[in-house]
Amino acid sequence: MLAEKALELIRELQRSTDGTLSPFNEDRVRQVLEEMKALFDQNQKDVSATVAGESGLFSGVQLRHAALERNKRCLLAYLYNRILKIRNMRWEFGSVLPQDIKYNLSEQEVQWFNKYNKCLANYMRSIGGTGGLDLTQDMKPPKTLYVEVRCLVDHGEFETQDGNIIVLKKNSQVIFTSNLSILKCFV
Repeated sequence: MLAEKALELIRELQRSTDGTLSPFNEDRVRQVLEEMKALFDQNQKDVSATVAGESGLFSGVQLRHAALERNKRCLLAYLYNRILKIRNMRWEFGSVLPQDIKYNLSEQEVQWFNKYNKCLANYMRSIGGTGGLDLTQDMKPPKTLYVEVRCLVDHGEFETQDGNIIVLKKNSQVIFTSNLSILKCFV
């Protein structure tokens, strides 16, 4: 049946929805690509025959073209969803994947993970001042809407979004709401 192998790749993705990543099914992907090549070659042959004067081949060409498009969409969905899971695992596990997960990746997926890891590390080094900012440090949102700030150095005046001006002195503490409105100031 046309495009059945590609549909099996999608079913395989659906079976692994518990956050795990099944091994890359290289054999099935190769079979889908071989089927696509055979469909394309047959279409080329029929189109050439139609140009030469034969008729009645158009519906077969259309059917094979639809099967080619379906195979392409299924392959792209399979690869894209695997990449999304790998990207999420970078945020969950950090820069080094557990060996059992890494074993399930193809060579190209490992290369993609390494490049993504490098890009993310470069980005985190480029933000947040001299030492950078580790975006993976606080992955859960705060439980409270309040932020307590303790001044380590004299900063001087600071204007909040709502127009309040406070003086930040060394060893003083200020409690803000999430929109930077002042609640309390301790010196």
